[in-house]
Amino acid sequence: MLLMSGPKMRLSFELMFFIVVVLIDSGYSHKRTFTRCQLSRELLRYNFPRTLIPNWVCLIEHASGRTTDKLTNHNNSYSSYGLFQINNKDWCKKGRKGGNCSMKCEDLLNEDLADDVRCAKRIYDRVGFKAWPSSYAYCKEKSLPDLSRC
Repeated sequence: MLLMSGPKMRLSFELMFFIVVVLIDSGYSHKRTFTRCQLSRELLRYNFPRTLIPNWVCLIEHASGRTTDKLTNHNNSYSSYGLFQINNKDWCKKGRKGGNCSMKCEDLLNEDLADDVRCAKRIYDRVGFKAWPSSYAYCKEKSLPDLSRC
């Protein structure tokens, strides 16, 4: 049996440590937290109306803190998922496709925004910002974020 010592052993441990860190981190790499400007650009990229971008940014900031993996349990009656905090009461189903957006709620918790955007736009088309009552009320009473420097 060949035993390593000194610098080779240290290098081996450093390499193993690096590999373990990468493997652990890769399990959590499916979330993303946006800055205001990043979020604004993403919403524009997904063809949200430019005039409503400040409203959406405010709503998202208040609902999820601009984080894609946010999960909120509402008194054990329903939960809200992802960047837009889309609920499983009406719009998605936990563990299987369903709801008015025909999707799994867990799919809203990753950094791929395409399905989140599709559902958020469907919700907005049906009921507007009132689908997010606490965020809507908060944003209605506050001044909207200044995105002019984005």
